[in-house]
This record gives sequence, structure tokens and C-alpha cells, in this order.
Amino acid sequence: MAIFRCNKCTHIQEVDNKYIDKKTKCPKCKHPIIIYNTINFSNILIKRYYDQNIQLKKLQKRIIKLENLNQEIIENNPIEDIDIHDTKVLMHEERYFPIVKWFQNRNVEVEIHKEAMDTTGFFDEGALFIGNNYDILKDIINQIKYVQSKNFDTVKVPLSKKSNKEITIIMKFCKEMHDYSFIAKYYHNRKSNTIYMTIQNASKIKSFFNGIWMEWYTLMLILEFFHDNKVESSSMRSLDITFEDKTKNEIDIFFLTRNNTPIYIECKSGEFRQDIDKYSKLRKKLNINKEHFILCIFGLEIKHAQGITSMYDLTFTNEKNLIDHIAKIVGIE
Repeated sequence: MAIFRCNKCTHIQEVDNKYIDKKTKCPKCKHPIIIYNTINFSNILIKRYYDQNIQLKKLQKRIIKLENLNQEIIENNPIEDIDIHDTKVLMHEERYFPIVKWFQNRNVEVEIHKEAMDTTGFFDEGALFIGNNYDILKDIINQIKYVQSKNFDTVKVPLSKKSNKEITIIMKFCKEMHDYSFIAKYYHNRKSNTIYMTIQNASKIKSFFNGIWMEWYTLMLILEFFHDNKVESSSMRSLDITFEDKTKNEIDIFFLTRNNTPIYIECKSGEFRQDIDKYSKLRKKLNINKEHFILCIFGLEIKHAQGITSMYDLTFTNEKNLIDHIAKIVGIE
């Protein structure tokens, strides 16, 4: 007998041999198919199974090798021995492989962007300065974003209504951003008591001020905390995941501790409420505990964060109490 199998709806049945190699339509879904000789079809399936089995064994060997290598690297290069502000070590596959495996075990494809973990540049230092002084600098950052969105490059910062502390921080911000080449030049017009900054037009600089700095800040803040407390983990910034149903999501920050505890973090500023339902569904889809699925909202009052955390099945923090929450997750009080 010949075999009839639809590649679209998987309907299968036997038919007379006289229909072998003839084209027809599936009686269920009307998808066009070709009728095969049963023996030939079986041989194709056996070969595919054999090939896939070989590939599976190769993959299993690679997983075991990477797991052993990951353990060896961590033991020989513990986090406390790494200069987290100037290293490419975090880009190595052996460092982030546990995260890939964690998602694969949930039938989720993950695309890693290794360059997002390269701290040899100044994105991390610049982000930490902004985040640590966000109360004073947030209006300037918003102004930079606005100017860039209009394809301009000059930012004007009046100082007449600023306190001495604010002026000191703003002047230091300008100097550091200039030293790190985020801004091309700046000068203080003493007559008008105004600072003028010329922002670099490079796409990476625009992305940085448009929000990527929050990812860098959050990543480095947690890495510093883990470094100081000798907490080993795998970490990744800016990764893409794809579920079996082909839906895709971007993740800002993901940590996986040595005891396989996931820590998922999204970084936001300004309006975030429209995203609550999306992240609630994503948390359930990934089966991550509420306490480990964090929306870090920069500039949000702590009491407000606590209030909406009690309302929704997500955890809300701001940039100031994020580490306190991370400490609870990893058992460091």
C-alpha cells in the first residue's frame, strides 16, 4: 500500500499503490501533497531519525563539555578575581551557557548578544554615574533624549536655579561624559550661568541615552553586589527569546545563580503601566516566581513600588531599593 501524509495537518492514511507519486489534496485541510511508496517513506523517516539521533548525541556531548568547562572556569576564575568594569570574560560562552540551557529546558530559543557584556568600554562607568545621581540628572537625560529625537545635538542646561550640590554633580557629569566621549564638547557660559553640551551623533550613544544606560546601570549594580559578596552567577544583558508558538520577547537583564535561581529584570523610566499585563503573562509563561521577576522603574517612589507590587503578580522596585530586593533573593540580608 502507498501512504498518504499531509505535511500541514499531519493527517495520515494508506491508499492503493496506483496513486504512488501522484499529487492530490488532503481531504481534511486541502493542502497539496504527493503520495509516497510506503517503503520509501519509511526509509526517509528512518534516515532522518538516525541523523537526528547523531546530532542529538553530539549536542549532548557539547552540553556536558560546556558544563564541565563552565564549572572549571568559575572555579579557576571566581567573580571576585575579575575586574567587572574592564573585561571580556563575561562574553565567553562558558559564562552564559547555563542561561541558554535554562531556556532550552523550557523549549525556549534564546539569542545571545555577546557584545552586550563587553565592559571594556565606558558604557558601564557612564551608566553608573547617571544612575547613582539620577534624582539630579534625570531632567538632563530627558532633555538629551528629546534633543536627539529631533536630530539636534546641542543641550542647554541653565544653572541659576540649581543648588551648589546639583551644580557640582552636573559639572562632574559633563566632565565624565566628555572624558568618555559621550559628548563632543561642553562649556559653561558664566554670563548666563548656562552649560552648553554637544552630544555625539553615533547610534550607540543615542541608544545609550535613550534608555540602554538603565540596562548597563542595573547590570553593573548587581554585578558589583555579587562581586563584593562572592555570589557566582551567569549573567546576560539584552537577549532575545522565542517560544514554541513563535512569539518573541526581548529581555533587558537576566541572571541565573549557581543554585539555578532565575532573576529577570526589565528597566523602565516614565510610563510603564501599559506593559504590566504583557510582563504578567510573560512571567507565567516562563514560570518564574513573582519575587524573581522584577520591573525596575527609575524614579518611582519606593512606597508606590511597594503598593503596585501588592496589586500585581510582578515585583516593582526603583534604582535605589533594587539591590535590597536582590539581596533577599540570594539570601544576603
